[in-house]
Amino acid sequence: MRRPAFFLFLALPLAAAEPDWPAIEKHSLDLLQRYIRIQSINPPADTKAAAELFRAELVAAGLEPAITDAVPGQNQMRLLVRLPGRDRSKKPLLLLNHFDVVPVDAKAWRVDPFGGLVKDGFIWGRGAMDMKSAGIMHLMTLVTLKRLGIVPARDILMLCTPDEETGGVQGIRKMIREQWSDIDSEYVLDEGGFGSRDVFSPGKLVFGISVGEKQVSWLRLRAKGTAAHGSQPIAENANDILLAAIGKAIDAPERGKPSPVVAAMREALRGQLADNKFIRAIQRNTISLTTLNSGVGNPPKVNVIPSSAEATLDCRLLPGVSAEEFVSEMRARINDPRVTVERITDPADPGVSRYDTPLFEALRKAILKYHPQAIVTPILIPYGTDSVWLRKQGVTAYGIAPMAIDAATVATMHSDEERVPVGEFFTGLKIFFELLKSDF
Repeated sequence: MRRPAFFLFLALPLAAAEPDWPAIEKHSLDLLQRYIRIQSINPPADTKAAAELFRAELVAAGLEPAITDAVPGQNQMRLLVRLPGRDRSKKPLLLLNHFDVVPVDAKAWRVDPFGGLVKDGFIWGRGAMDMKSAGIMHLMTLVTLKRLGIVPARDILMLCTPDEETGGVQGIRKMIREQWSDIDSEYVLDEGGFGSRDVFSPGKLVFGISVGEKQVSWLRLRAKGTAAHGSQPIAENANDILLAAIGKAIDAPERGKPSPVVAAMREALRGQLADNKFIRAIQRNTISLTTLNSGVGNPPKVNVIPSSAEATLDCRLLPGVSAEEFVSEMRARINDPRVTVERITDPADPGVSRYDTPLFEALRKAILKYHPQAIVTPILIPYGTDSVWLRKQGVTAYGIAPMAIDAATVATMHSDEERVPVGEFFTGLKIFFELLKSDF
């Protein structure tokens, strides 16, 4: 069996005040490259190789991970491990990350999307940001604590799930239904927040810790018309009916009260919020047209008017907005019996997590140790994470990948240029270590 370079770290005395960061960084980067090279695409969410990579590191450090196949025979593996803490009367902290990644269009990438290439100070590849870099931070922090003999303030759990990118049905939601006693925690640290000098406020280094997220309300619009020859336009063209309905659907009035979290951001940033798609999205309900499906034949015939046409809308609602009322008002605006509006998802609205907690303060201090000029603030995020299901269970959930990244890098998530800066990945490792060895 090949001995990883990180075994050099074992030469450190257990009472060492500070880890051997050069050795840890080198090994962590190697692990992240190997992790990105595992094509844990969802679907089919085959995460066996990813789980084995994590298992080997944990076992070598003396930890005892449990791996289960969420769907027997499909290799949708979940991994759970516990590092015991000093005060067993406190509920644990859960580190939550997901093995799966979204698909790629390899032809659109300038580099191999599963190459784990280090280039221009970045590590490139599908999952580099979402969320394999944070997963390695979680993993290596646990391993480092264990090897140094540092016992954390409370038990720390790490759960890696196989299907966050498709709603977490076999991952976190199944764990909650069937194994809640194994993951019942006071806190969870998940993805969502990050640091940036331009996303949150112009020219200020701000670390946003997500304390809540918008509701995911996906809708399908279906228009019925009359099939006909394309040479003779008709009023009952399903495409025309659908386009008119989409225009009315998107023209939605503002609803919902301003979020107290955004108000807290304004206060922390002295009112200087950036003007970009992220900041705009966390202040209002949003509707994005994402797919259009129409035509007869494959490829569709240009001279045939179809009898039906479909579109999907990705709607994201602020906490506290009624999804039922939102859809009802959309139907009323469309007001066309030829068009149906179908809900694809059932939005969850557990509200936001409180941020006057010992863990939030410990996280703030850990960030400021390495970024003393930074502003740390709670934020909302416009996208969804597995944390929504834990908030429904009453768990205080925060999202953070403690890396300072610019807006252009943030925008590579799910794109064909996904990447994270290597130096910030290394700093994130240190911030997680500082956090998890502190009292909270």
